[in-house]
Amino acid sequence: MVTALDDLAQWISTLTPDRIPAEQHRLARMRLLDTFGLIAAALDHSAGRSLLAWAGASAGAGATVIGSSAPALPAVAALVHGSLAHARDFDDTFIDSVVHPGSTVIATALATSEAADVTFETLTAAITVGYEIAARLGAVAGRGFHARGFHATGIIGPIAAAATAGYVKRLDASQLADAMSLATSMSSGLLAFMGDGGWSKWLHTGWSAHGGVTAAELAATGFRGPRHGLDHAYGLYGAFLGKPDAELNKLTERLGQTWLGASAHAKLYPCAHVIQPYIDAALAIREQTFATENVSTESIAAMRCVMAPWAIPIVAEPRASKIAPRNDLEAIASLPFMVAAALIEGRVDLRTLEQATIENPAIQALATRIVCAADPALGSGFDGRMDVTFHHGDPLSRTVGIAPPKEARIISKFNANTNGRSRPACDALLRALTDETPAGRKLMRLAHTAMTGPT
Repeated sequence: MVTALDDLAQWISTLTPDRIPAEQHRLARMRLLDTFGLIAAALDHSAGRSLLAWAGASAGAGATVIGSSAPALPAVAALVHGSLAHARDFDDTFIDSVVHPGSTVIATALATSEAADVTFETLTAAITVGYEIAARLGAVAGRGFHARGFHATGIIGPIAAAATAGYVKRLDASQLADAMSLATSMSSGLLAFMGDGGWSKWLHTGWSAHGGVTAAELAATGFRGPRHGLDHAYGLYGAFLGKPDAELNKLTERLGQTWLGASAHAKLYPCAHVIQPYIDAALAIREQTFATENVSTESIAAMRCVMAPWAIPIVAEPRASKIAPRNDLEAIASLPFMVAAALIEGRVDLRTLEQATIENPAIQALATRIVCAADPALGSGFDGRMDVTFHHGDPLSRTVGIAPPKEARIISKFNANTNGRSRPACDALLRALTDETPAGRKLMRLAHTAMTGPT
């Protein structure tokens, strides 16, 4: 019997880079650039130092770990880079499933592409494949994984990573099906980090990449996987969602014609994606209202942020830790804190996650006047509304929504995230990713020099 995994594997095995639209290859370039910047931004974080220490003690060969002088096995490099890229919560997201594809897919693609020294065209094709598989697996579940306490990225990630690694390694259809089906048993990730700000969230993307690389390596040796890993009663959707009869037709509907992977949105602020449009609105209010009228944050009596019900437990509850987060991971998931920081400081960037900003009494005081409310009519999107009342003057209401950023914003984000690194080397990496076609090993040499070379 041909299964859903068999169908996906057959498509991947016959897909050549020239059959992928040019705009998808271009998008993969921007996603590479964004991810390298995210890795750079996390190298000096405590979690980053921990990951690099672990990598240094896990000697191997075949792949570079950015920030480490020791080579590593591809699976180890994938884990480190995947976790680093997610560790500032600055990576891209699929709006419908809240899956973060880039950290996992690109970490996998970099590790396996360097080991095989494949062409740049193969690398961008593999990234496109990984995003497409992640998008379609997520579309079947919607936000169901989060609703049951699972981090959707950790559930979907290993399978997308196995598809990515399998494409780079040129596995045949049977091997690809084995790789992805093995990866279904590597799916994991709890939302328990929301209780105290533990770093397990950031490990989910790296662990997914590690699992996908390992699954592809095992499949290449003939290790068999459960082909009913998606559609069995105890398969992915049956076990995690209680829905073995999930709409699996979404996995292959117009596959290769409609590129769902293109719908992942890059972030412009280091926080939960659902908060992003409210930051945009807050900054616009600050610029337009504070600059032209005798108004300041002290003038705000109350602010009400209206959003879809699914988002409330993520960014608005429990209220005490959302008003006064204890650490950067709690701040990342706090809409009141992030909106207050935007209004007071006129920006939200990596400095917003510093402990001095998190403990800023003015930001915390304003956060107490920001409440979140659910509107069932908003459904599953990131759209919403911001209502502001002032101690004096007319109230203000603004509709909020989200749109993917332009290339120029991604480049600016990369430059900001690599601030303090070797500027000439970072500029060389930027040129390579926008205009050149570096093969796997050359690209990683460029990236490693950019992140670790002299400033």
